[in-house]
Amino acid sequence: MTKAFIMEVDFITKNDLENFRAALLNDIKGLMQNSQTFSRKEWLKAIEVRKLLGVSNGTLQSMRVKGTLRSSKIGGIHYYRYTDIENLMQQGYALK
Repeated sequence: MTKAFIMEVDFITKNDLENFRAALLNDIKGLMQNSQTFSRKEWLKAIEVRKLLGVSNGTLQSMRVKGTLRSSKIGGIHYYRYTDIENLMQQGYALK
């Protein structure tokens, strides 16, 4: 005696796929907006600042010594405030 298997079949229409695509795009856009809002750190380490500005360690140290870019030193690590870096870039600071 053999057992009969009953299989359910769901049909997906072109309209179903289009609705899914639209919902997926909206979800991705929402995730991207949230990640941009929350991923920005208030304080950055020197290596992050050097990458952001495209400068060497010596140039960053010179900016710190001249007072161009303030830092806070905690446990031997310099931290830079993100808003200070933004202000520096908006002022059009030329690296000399």
